[in-house]
Amino acid sequence: MDMFIEQLPFFTPEHRTVAADIQAFVAQEIEPRAAEERDTDAQLREFVTALAQARVLHYAVATPGTKLDVRALCLIREALSYSSPLADLAFVMQGLGTYAISLAAPEHVRDFWLARAAEGKAIAAFALTEPEAGSDVAAIKTTARRDGDAYVIDGSKRFISNAGVADFYTVFARTGDDANGRASLSAFVVGAKMPGFTVVERTAMISAHPIGELEFKGCRVPAEDMVGAEGDGFLLAMRTMDTFRASVGAAACGMARRALDESVRYAGSRKQFGRLLSEHQLIQEKLADMVTDLDAARLLVYRAAHLKDTGTARVTREASEAKLFATEAACRIVDQAVQIHGGSGLLRGSIVERLYRDVRALRIYEGTSEIQKLIIASQLMKESAS
Repeated sequence: MDMFIEQLPFFTPEHRTVAADIQAFVAQEIEPRAAEERDTDAQLREFVTALAQARVLHYAVATPGTKLDVRALCLIREALSYSSPLADLAFVMQGLGTYAISLAAPEHVRDFWLARAAEGKAIAAFALTEPEAGSDVAAIKTTARRDGDAYVIDGSKRFISNAGVADFYTVFARTGDDANGRASLSAFVVGAKMPGFTVVERTAMISAHPIGELEFKGCRVPAEDMVGAEGDGFLLAMRTMDTFRASVGAAACGMARRALDESVRYAGSRKQFGRLLSEHQLIQEKLADMVTDLDAARLLVYRAAHLKDTGTARVTREASEAKLFATEAACRIVDQAVQIHGGSGLLRGSIVERLYRDVRALRIYEGTSEIQKLIIASQLMKESAS
C-alpha cells in the first residue's frame, strides 16, 4: 500500500502487516497474470487456488463466533482490484457466498462448506437477484416448498456471479408470505450437482466476469441445508450486504488508485506542444480532482470498515455512503484517466481501457447508487427522529 494507512488511526499494526503482505502477494502472483485475456473460468479458479495457498481466503470467509475483520477485507479488496478485478471477485465471492452460512447454517453444514471455501477446495456463489427482483428483494418469485425431509425449489436467478464455476450456491427463495403479504424468504445451500439445478445461460459482460442465469426445476434440497429458520432469509441477505457493502467501495478505490497512478506516470512522460502533459494546467486540474476524490472515497470506506469492526450498532448509512461515493468517484477518476491518455487510453487491453470496462459495474451491483441514496436518506431520518 501507499502511505495512506500510515496516516490514519483506523488501522492496527496487524492491519498494516496485512496491507504489506497482500501488496507483495499481488505483485508476485496477480499482476503478472492480470492482463491475460483467456478462459475467464479457468483464470478465476487459478486465482482462488493462489489466494487459498497464501491463506488470503481466510480473511473473506467468516469464522463462527468471530467477527469478520472488515478493515482487512477492504485492504485486501483494494490491493487485489488495483491489479485485477477478477482476482478481487475470486476473493470476495468466497465471503459473500458463505457469510449467511457462517451465521445460521447447522453446525455440520456450516463447518463443511466454510472449511472448503477457505481452503479453496470449493467455489462459492450468492444467488439472490432474479429477472424481476434486483434491489426489490421482496419481489422474489423463486419458491421453496416443504416436502417431507426436503424443500423443493422452483424458479430462476439472474446476474449470479460465479454461475457455472461455483461448487455451491447460497440461494434465497420464497417460503410463504408475512402478515403484510410480502415475501417471506428463506436461504438454502444448493450444491452445483443437485438434480433440478442448472446453469441455463452464461452472460457476456463488458468486462471479464463469470456470471449467468440459474434455473431450479423441482430441485430437492435436504431440509438440513436450510440456512437458519424459515423466514430468516431476508435478514441474512441484509446482514451479508451490510457487512460487505463498504468493501465494494474498497474495490472501487483500488481501481481508481491504479488509474491515478497510471495517469501520473503517463503525464510525467508524455510531451505535447513541447511540454510534459503534467506541466499543462488543465491536466494538473484533472490530477488534483482525481486524487481529492480518491482520498475522500478511501476515508469514507475505512471509516465505515472501522465502525463495523469496533462498534456495536449497525453502520448501514456509513456503509452506503462509502459504497455510493467511492464507486461514483472511481468512475469519474477512471474516465479522466482515459482522457489524460488520449488515444492511447482507448487501445483495447491497455490498463486504463480495462479499468474503464471493469469499474462501471460497481455502481450497480450490491445496490445501485440510487438505492444507496434511498438507504442513506432513510437512515438519516431515523437518526433524526430518535
